[in-house]
Amino acid sequence: MAIDLNKLKNRRPEICGKDLYRDFSVLLPLIKKSDGYYLLFEVRAENLNQQPKEICFPGGKIEYSEGRAEAAVRETSEELLIPESSIQLAGELDTLVTPFNTVIYPFTGILHNYRNTFNTDEVKEIFYVPLSFLLAAEPLCSYIDISMKPKADFPYEMIQGGRNYPWGKGGYPVYFYTYQGRIIWGITARIIHNFIGILKESAHK
Repeated sequence: MAIDLNKLKNRRPEICGKDLYRDFSVLLPLIKKSDGYYLLFEVRAENLNQQPKEICFPGGKIEYSEGRAEAAVRETSEELLIPESSIQLAGELDTLVTPFNTVIYPFTGILHNYRNTFNTDEVKEIFYVPLSFLLAAEPLCSYIDISMKPKADFPYEMIQGGRNYPWGKGGYPVYFYTYQGRIIWGITARIIHNFIGILKESAHK
């Protein structure tokens, strides 16, 4: 078998073991008002099977042959009942790989001529948080311990130490923002934290 290492030069790296992960895109929707930008949040509908009533951004699974940005715009259009043409993408944030076999590609963008509409099958309500508040906020951060637990049929006999092998451990950060009695936490808060960090970093350059 002939090996051509030149093929690696222009290769775009992917997540290692990508077939094990589910890919999602989300959009951080910005609304420009007279006193500055506001970030729009959704409260998930009560009838949803996963994470009902939790605070989130518009988003969902990336469909086959669909691009990451395309998925973020489509999901936002469907959940907020707005035309895709009213969504002006501003840029892509850092990719989030979770311990739960999901990869999340966050984008941010501005919504034009938005009139507080939303799809009640997916969204219970929406609310806004001033970007200025988030820029000044210091979120609470707590950590969840992550440890490896092999299944019962794991081939311990093939590794040094067998069942006593010292598996690695890690910590998963969980952020919490509180605004007017609402608690924004979990993946949504972690994406906010990344977004705010990028804005602050760019402001100092």
